Amino acid sequence: MQTYSVLGGVLIGILGIASSPVAAAALQAKGGGNMEPGIQKLDFGKSEDGTPVDLYVLTNAKGTVAKVMTYGAILTELRVADRNGKLDNVVRGFDNLQDYLTGHPCFGATIGRVANRVAKGKFSLDGREYSLAINSGPNAIHGGRKGFDKVVWKAEALPRPDGVAVQLNYRSPDGEEGYPGNLQTTVTYALTNDNELRITYTATTDKATPVNLTNHSYFNLAGAKSGNVLGHVLMLDADEYTPADNALIPTGEIKPVRGTPLDFTQPTAIGARIGELKPSLGGYDHNYVVRQGGKSLVLAAEVYEPKTGRVMEMFTTEPGVQLYTANFLDIKRKGVTVYGKHQGFCLEAQHFPDSVNHANFPSIILRPGESYKQTTVYKFLTK
Repeated sequence: MQTYSVLGGVLIGILGIASSPVAAAALQAKGGGNMEPGIQKLDFGKSEDGTPVDLYVLTNAKGTVAKVMTYGAILTELRVADRNGKLDNVVRGFDNLQDYLTGHPCFGATIGRVANRVAKGKFSLDGREYSLAINSGPNAIHGGRKGFDKVVWKAEALPRPDGVAVQLNYRSPDGEEGYPGNLQTTVTYALTNDNELRITYTATTDKATPVNLTNHSYFNLAGAKSGNVLGHVLMLDADEYTPADNALIPTGEIKPVRGTPLDFTQPTAIGARIGELKPSLGGYDHNYVVRQGGKSLVLAAEVYEPKTGRVMEMFTTEPGVQLYTANFLDIKRKGVTVYGKHQGFCLEAQHFPDSVNHANFPSIILRPGESYKQTTVYKFLTK
């Protein structure tokens, strides 16, 4: 185990402090107080090919805790205070590596090289057609059979004057899952003392390639042992969405949400109109066009959980956000249901699904000499 503390923006590593987790747990039992920000690096097991996996535990000055592991650059836990100062985990996940290796619906994962769907797993670029790994009916989704969520990233703790951070790096080789070019990707999770989880992505390539990265956390602001999220009140700053066919491949149209169950421009309970969706997808799984999105960091969504008073604000530089309400979530371990339908929601910052096959959508093509950049912020407060 390796423990770090942050003093004046300088990261100091201290090896072998066995008492630190106990002391930290005592301080974190109730959030809202002042404590020294810090990072712990823990052994978290080994991947299926024997590669060691580390878990980084980030704690800010308010006692908020974010846990990120190097397998899949996955956010495994996010402990945030409610209106009474009680900390609880607000993302779905597991407390051990084996449950992730057994299989899961991208809980907390970094998704790439291309998030969401690519129709028929094919696209053309600079006069050449590329075929991708097919893993969602006849289509490709979330980077393929072994996307960025199933590889082990290299990581290092980073100093920040306003909190703590961990930076993860992965080099995706030319041809991986059918995508062209060697892609060097960096994802940084920063937990600030203002209770912001800031996720910053950068990428460069040596050959033209599509890139569309996101985080696939399933949030439930009511806490770890709560039920469904249908009572969460959602506002999406989006007047339009991209209609899709029954396989969730966009038609290429952009239509207004007004007068439909997709309209969350005013705060509305997630479950208020979920039964009115046509065709029925079992819930929401729609890409929204963020108002003023894709130009700078803007407010895209706000979610309020009435029982705990937790509020999550989402800011992003991306033009789209996918709202997904865990419509088919059914996770069992040892015959017992751990997570069920609608017990989480995703707000995935992204370029539009299947953008690589729609010239009228914002482009996701990255070329040599260019740099892909994205920032998405989840900020937590109470009322």
